[in-house]
Amino acid sequence: MIAGDLMTPDPTTVIPEASVAEAWDLMRDLDIRHIPVVEGRTLVGMVSDRDLGRMNMAGILASDGADALREELATPVVKIMSADVISVDTETDLGEVVTLLIEHKVGALPIVSPGTRDVVGILSYIDVLKVLQSSLQDDD
Repeated sequence: MIAGDLMTPDPTTVIPEASVAEAWDLMRDLDIRHIPVVEGRTLVGMVSDRDLGRMNMAGILASDGADALREELATPVVKIMSADVISVDTETDLGEVVTLLIEHKVGALPIVSPGTRDVVGILSYIDVLKVLQSSLQDDD
C-alpha cells in the first residue's frame, strides 16, 4: 500500500499570509488538525493544532487583554508554522509513512507530487489507524 492510496486528496491549505485566526477557524470548522501552508501549490510549511496551542491564547487574554489577543490572532501563519516539514510523495510505501510519523512525532504528512513540492494530499495517523482497524477486523 502506498501514500497515494490512503491520502485525503486536495487538502485544505492556507497561504503564508493567512492569519492565525483564519487557520484556527478552518481547523475548527473542518474538524482537522493540520493545514499545509503553500505558495501557489508548493509546500512551504505546516500549521498544526500544536502550533496554535503554543500561542497560549488564554494567557494572552488574561495578562494583556482583548486587544493583545486580537493582535495575536492577526499574526500571519508564516510566523508560527513549522517550515522544516517532512513530506512524502504519492508513491511512498505505507511502512515508511508510519516510520516517519513515529520518528518525527508528527500527526500528518503532506503528500507532494513526485519530484516536486506541490501538495496533492495529506495523510494523517488517523488514516493509518483506519487501515489497521480494517485489517484487524478482516482477521476476525
